[in-house]
Amino acid sequence: MYFLYNLLILFAGFALKILALFNKKIKLFVDGRAQTFTKLQQEIAKIDEVIWMHCASLGEFEQGRPIIEKLKLKFPKKKIVLTFFSPSGYEVRKNYEYADVVCYLPLDSANNAKKFLEMVHPSLAIFVKYEFWPNLLMHLKIRNIETLLISGIFRENQSFFKSYGGWMRNSLTAFSHFFVQDENSKQLLSSINFNNVTVSGDTRFDRVYEITQQNNKLAFIEEFIDNKYTLVAGSTWKEDEMMLVDYINNKASENEKFIIAPHNINPKDIDDLKNSISKKAVLFSEKSFGEAQGAKNLSEYQVFIIDTVGLLTKIYSYATVAYVGGGFTKTGVHNVLEPATFGIPIIIGPNYHKFNEAVDLVKSKACFVVGNSNKLSLHLGEFFQLNEMRTEAGKSAKKYVVDKTGATLKILNYIER
Repeated sequence: MYFLYNLLILFAGFALKILALFNKKIKLFVDGRAQTFTKLQQEIAKIDEVIWMHCASLGEFEQGRPIIEKLKLKFPKKKIVLTFFSPSGYEVRKNYEYADVVCYLPLDSANNAKKFLEMVHPSLAIFVKYEFWPNLLMHLKIRNIETLLISGIFRENQSFFKSYGGWMRNSLTAFSHFFVQDENSKQLLSSINFNNVTVSGDTRFDRVYEITQQNNKLAFIEEFIDNKYTLVAGSTWKEDEMMLVDYINNKASENEKFIIAPHNINPKDIDDLKNSISKKAVLFSEKSFGEAQGAKNLSEYQVFIIDTVGLLTKIYSYATVAYVGGGFTKTGVHNVLEPATFGIPIIIGPNYHKFNEAVDLVKSKACFVVGNSNKLSLHLGEFFQLNEMRTEAGKSAKKYVVDKTGATLKILNYIER
């Protein structure tokens, strides 16, 4: 199996170069990896002490982020190398201030793994959630480098727990310790004789709780809201937007405000969204703030479309109610923890079951599922009219986040032992 795996990696490397000629995202994937070893050679010296963290994409980065930031404060002289597998993580966080080097992880060939570890020579390697690369793990073990898995999740259908998965089980022996999110993961590891496991929870809860402690003030949002009831719809797709627009156009009171932050900010899609709304709407890209010449009076508008990235988390802090998009797509609902941490009731679409936090929030009646436009209108109408209902749902959301914080401290205590 190991031979076949290496053959597959070799084939994948060749195939990706061909596909990159026709696909922009794959081109980023290939071109970015071509720069990895040059970056490392320029930024990492033999005398440097290095901590390396690997994340698959942006979501895993948010789980690893609290650990990186605490480690950088604790060990300011050590260099942090942050690697990504996916362009969607790397492109957003390639200038992350707490990392000394941000780069793509090379494809997991034996030669790449050996070369990467020779150049990075980490004293500590941290993998986030579910990244298991056999060649890298084998060479980490050979070099006796302390290796941790944080916010890990294991499922019964993974190869580690199958009769044919011996070679993948062997790769897990590289890990010095597993910090997993739930008891089920611990039991699964125990079933294959891995007992160096701590149920620490998910570091994302620490990250989203920390967001509430930062300055989330946005003066232009305050101007737009004008102290009125506000629905913030984040990471919306077309399916979400069609339902929201139906409510805005046909059922919304003039005392309701709406902020929509689409997942896709392609200019044509943004224009289509704005043109579908019969109420007075403004784009983020159209506005001028404050006393600037030509500045719009944002309080005059009922709908504010955020056609930029990086603001949604702060905008959630102003929401009376949040709608989180993605629940009508195959990939599923987006991040429900960001609004939950602000104590806001949440509405989502039906595809949420593979996300534990969404399942838990639904069970605790902090999050409400809608399957069509009529159901959405019903919930929005209730939330607008029933302050007590909003308050109780918001309290449940906040409590859920606060009760699950603490994973970062458990991991740091282990590292600093």
